[in-house]
Amino acid sequence: MSPDPRPVIAAVRDGRGLDEAGAALIARGLADGSVSDAQAAAFAMAVLLQGLDARGRVALTRAMRDSGTVLRWDLPGPAVDKHSTGGIGDTVSLVLAPVVAACGAFVPMISGRGLGHTGGTLDKLEAIPGFRCALDRQAFRRVVAEVGCAIVAAGPELAPADARLYAIRDESATVGSIDLITASILSKKLAAGLDALVLDVKQGSGAFLRGPDAGLALARALVGAAHGAGCRVRAYVTDMDQPLARAAGNALELREAIAVLTGGTGALRDLSLALSEAGLGLVGLSGAAEALAGGHAAERFARMVAAQGGPADLLEHPDRYLPSAPVVLPIPARGRVAAIDTEALGHAVVALGGGRLYSGDRIDPRVGLADLLRIGEEAGPDRPLGFVHAASDAAARAAVATVQAAYLIGDGAAPGPLIRCEVSPDD
Repeated sequence: MSPDPRPVIAAVRDGRGLDEAGAALIARGLADGSVSDAQAAAFAMAVLLQGLDARGRVALTRAMRDSGTVLRWDLPGPAVDKHSTGGIGDTVSLVLAPVVAACGAFVPMISGRGLGHTGGTLDKLEAIPGFRCALDRQAFRRVVAEVGCAIVAAGPELAPADARLYAIRDESATVGSIDLITASILSKKLAAGLDALVLDVKQGSGAFLRGPDAGLALARALVGAAHGAGCRVRAYVTDMDQPLARAAGNALELREAIAVLTGGTGALRDLSLALSEAGLGLVGLSGAAEALAGGHAAERFARMVAAQGGPADLLEHPDRYLPSAPVVLPIPARGRVAAIDTEALGHAVVALGGGRLYSGDRIDPRVGLADLLRIGEEAGPDRPLGFVHAASDAAARAAVATVQAAYLIGDGAAPGPLIRCEVSPDD
């Protein structure tokens, strides 16, 4: 007979916390089905209402990590990765992975798909013809060893407890628990066998966590739990009061990432370099800017794309391979950009077909927003707010109206810093 999870649930419910044995019982039961859906929902609600202390977060993170396979690497350098809590125009992973690989580390990046109004790295990569995100474990190991980086979907063997609890959290209105968010993010990342992890916690109008206190609280919880689980870690709370790149949408964001890899400038490049250097610094390496400027990161990206089934000459001929929308309309406006409802821009992309309303929805990689103005920039007759890329005239016109409503034109404060604060285990 399986152990009874009810005493563990009751202990959390009554504020007595979660120890290692209780966390292991819950995680095993989630993975093998011996914890019922009702018990899993009760556990999630107890955590949401009572919270866990630092010890409990570490225990739950480690137990969920260990509920499935934990990868072990035999590589001539450290395994380093990065995680973002999600934003608009956030294509850092596509730049950071090859930059870090070009500097002597290895990046076994297990990534995700779009969630809500935010885009997903896997969806962006699948805009490349032939690109395969679903590699088996042997192929994943081979690409990481030979190229230095690979970006793949999580297989069912990694953190299965989280896969089940994630769905139950959605149904039980417990998604917002910082403790459960922490364990969910880290259990999947740490199952990849990392030596170091950089965390990018978005804050602002396009983030899941808008308030300044919530972003910092999550960053601290993530750092504490990752450190407690034995991983070198650093977190940054970064700006999402405006899109990171000037594009939002799968193929359009890929073009921006390629532009950065081949010499482009802007906020996407700046944050990619900062997070790359942070990850390298955790394992005693450096050289991110040189790897990008010298073309070494671009070469790694091209090799990764080819190794995962895409065209070998994508960087030389992106327009040959990346799909383009049949309708492109400017977004007219006049005046200085004072503020942006960045979440609304994400919803505009979803409405165009560039994201999912339901899990089974098919994504149109062509559509999205491009050449978006940033806070403090001036719109006028020769410089629209941006351009809508759409599958039809009607969809394009609807998106133009949505974007116009999302931009506040007038006098406003200057944009805040790209990196708002840093959190390390010593803080």
